[in-house]
Amino acid sequence: MTSRTTPGLTRFNTADESDARAALREICASGAWGSAVLAHRPFPDGAALYAESDAATAALTADDLAEAMAAHPPIGRPVPGDPASVREQRGMAGASDTLKAAMLEHNLAYQEKFGHVFLICATGLSARQMYDAIRHRIDNTPEHEREIVRRELGKINRIRLARLVEGAPP
Repeated sequence: MTSRTTPGLTRFNTADESDARAALREICASGAWGSAVLAHRPFPDGAALYAESDAATAALTADDLAEAMAAHPPIGRPVPGDPASVREQRGMAGASDTLKAAMLEHNLAYQEKFGHVFLICATGLSARQMYDAIRHRIDNTPEHEREIVRRELGKINRIRLARLVEGAPP
């Protein structure tokens, strides 16, 4: 991740508040996270932005996490027409029908147990790695799982922020 000022970071720093908030909402649906990040603009470099994102993610309440997770589609079912969703879940694209069906079954069981989608930073992971992760994590307590979700959300936010900093769409 970058530590220099880039055209994308400059655009974000100088955007009016509503445009900056909308860009952050595309990265993370938590209003609390977006407000915390906005409160520290302008950022001297990407590293400062990532550090603020990490701090804001760490401070999210259970309700804030739920708000953020509500915007994430289940693994194996990216949002049609959303290039970011498709890109982030690329690892599931080549999975066998058997593995896709097993992932769907585990997604449903996970949602039933925890009340939210299975959240994992899927970028760079294979379908098998995501499936192994859900199988392992479904045995967690809700409290332990919430902290894993927080870490995964932080990773996702950093990847999406990097695209913003570099000037790519979120």
